[in-house]
Amino acid sequence: MAVQYRDYYQTLGVPKTASQDEIKSAFRKLARKFHPDTAEDKKTAEEKFKEVNEAYEVLGDPEKRRKYDEFGANWEHGGPPPGWQQAGRAGAGGFDFGQGDGGVEFEFGGTGFSDFFEQMFGSRRGGGGYARRGGGFGGFENIPQRGNDVEADIMVTIEEAFHGSTRQISFRRSDSQQVQTYTVKIPKGVRDGQRIRMAGQGGAGVGGGASGDLYLRVRFQKHPDYEVEGVDLYREVSVPAWKCVLGGSVELETLEGKAKLKIPAGVQAGRKFRLPGHGLPGPDGKRGDLYAVLAVEVPEHISAEERALWENLAELGQR
Repeated sequence: MAVQYRDYYQTLGVPKTASQDEIKSAFRKLARKFHPDTAEDKKTAEEKFKEVNEAYEVLGDPEKRRKYDEFGANWEHGGPPPGWQQAGRAGAGGFDFGQGDGGVEFEFGGTGFSDFFEQMFGSRRGGGGYARRGGGFGGFENIPQRGNDVEADIMVTIEEAFHGSTRQISFRRSDSQQVQTYTVKIPKGVRDGQRIRMAGQGGAGVGGGASGDLYLRVRFQKHPDYEVEGVDLYREVSVPAWKCVLGGSVELETLEGKAKLKIPAGVQAGRKFRLPGHGLPGPDGKRGDLYAVLAVEVPEHISAEERALWENLAELGQR
């Protein structure tokens, strides 16, 4: 099936020479702009947010970015490099094009990832059994073969991992016009990399063999504020410079609402503050922690009066 090339650099608005820090900064800016919770046009924003997320999923990972850069030029000149479609699964670091059942491809909808991403970076695997012919005194018989499993990535938000949810996905074999739609349950506490199994929905069996299974591998959607490590969450908290010196308190957003964080006097940038039980739920139901990483907020513009005060502080500091 025809797959449209996606220019991830254009999506993030950065040049191909952009550093990883520049890519991360561009993602955060666009992710906050198009986040469905805050955007005015939620329908348009949701699609843009997915596009931005997919671009960062690739360009934010040095290994994926290297693969993308290596093959991107060939796509721009009219198609993938010779033999790419036949590459199949090349082992560690190889590509998979979702082919199976004798060359049949599988097309998914509602997973949050484009077909381009799935074909270059996904783990889709299709397959079908094949009819083996066995000899027995000149006779032939079909030995039932189970259909192969099919895999695809599904983009899951950390909010979905926190609360649990249901999603609609569609599934179609390239040799059929029939589109099948399933309701997928995303369990509370699901982990990044975990596979959700849909029994009997994979490749068709042969000779009376059972169908394979469909596996959806969870990929956490990148968030503009949170980083995920296991069941723990990390987020940067900006604190005015004067409050870092004098101490005080700040409010920060958690998955359940606002929380108050006490800032001790003389705190340094990079200090981590642990909020127990404010992370994601684990397999045993126990919550992880939220770590607030302090960043010093320096004003970009100051008034003449404020400048005079900072200058006085500078003079005092030099005595």
